Amino acid sequence: MVMSKASFFYNFLPSRLSRRDSFSSFVGIVKLLRKKDKRQPMTSEAKPKWDPALVDEKLAKLVSEANLDQVSERRRVRDAFKDVQLGIDHCLFKAKYTGIKTKESYEKNSRGLEIFSKSWLPESNIKALVFFCHGYGDTCTFFFEGIARKIASAGYGVYALDYPGFGLSEGLHGYIPSFDAMADDVVEHFSKIRENPGYRGMPCFLFGQSLGGAVALKVHFKQPGRWDGAVLVAPMCKIADDVTPPWALQKILIVLAKFLPREKLVPQKDLADLAFKETKKRDQCRYNVIAYMDKPRLGTAVQLLRTTQEIDHRLEEVTLPLLILHGEADLVTDPSVSKALYEKAKSSDKKLCLYKDAWHSLLEGEPDDAIFKALDDIISWLDSHSERNSSS
Repeated sequence: MVMSKASFFYNFLPSRLSRRDSFSSFVGIVKLLRKKDKRQPMTSEAKPKWDPALVDEKLAKLVSEANLDQVSERRRVRDAFKDVQLGIDHCLFKAKYTGIKTKESYEKNSRGLEIFSKSWLPESNIKALVFFCHGYGDTCTFFFEGIARKIASAGYGVYALDYPGFGLSEGLHGYIPSFDAMADDVVEHFSKIRENPGYRGMPCFLFGQSLGGAVALKVHFKQPGRWDGAVLVAPMCKIADDVTPPWALQKILIVLAKFLPREKLVPQKDLADLAFKETKKRDQCRYNVIAYMDKPRLGTAVQLLRTTQEIDHRLEEVTLPLLILHGEADLVTDPSVSKALYEKAKSSDKKLCLYKDAWHSLLEGEPDDAIFKALDDIISWLDSHSERNSSS
């Protein structure tokens, strides 16, 4: 017998509640969460404080009126802000590098979704390829632009994509119906790049940041033995308790996700407040105009919860060379899980770098010297492993 959604929900409620009480409870929970999510009209103090030298009234209006759920709107807004983003006063954008070719592409994958990708290639000889997996709500077109240029300037070909539903790729904004399918999309896209005859025999590394760390590990699980190493920055192997709903609320949200997977109902603290140590850099997040900044969608939250639980139980299956970087004061992803990954991974070649007092956004939100120290640590590790693979 096929169980209806309504009867499914009743089975999750306390037995002492009648069917009528159960339905009333369900409706009441949804109304309560939706009520909490209603936004008040923005006052002048609450509106984003754009730098008037970068953003005029027309651009500000474009952002405020855009419906970012639609990919066409995200692309329109990003096109308008593309040059503005590169002009903000952040060390990643102020650093200048020469001899780098960039290319942006759109391509439909096997699921029929149009995926945005970007590459940064040195004009001289390429030492190795680095494949980037971005964090939750993010895109490969904002802060990563500066990170990619730094790595490419050291002789590496850098490739990245926006996951379906994020950044400039097709899909409902911020919605992950299946983390496993999303990882398959990443595998498919990166595999096509690696099939280029000019890249035959070239070392290839995964580079995952936050949620992208979980994506990179899923890619490794799906393709064991295919990668020469992985750089994981504050990997989301477990969501920190400070940003995880209480256990009882988790159970309610899991049930609600069966009925309303696309609804933005999951309570959450402002991640930028927890991730960026420096206030100025935290404020600059507003220029990442196509980032997903709403409450997590129910279906997405359930996928993230299940994926982190899965990875936490599969740490011993990690076998590739690892560089793990984590801030000791990270309140978004738990640094103790990076320690557990380092200890449990079967990799014989692994290194853990913990940064004292550093927050979650190691490569974007710390003082300038700390950002470039972490980037130099990454490049140094890539250099040693590219030379080792080239000579073997």
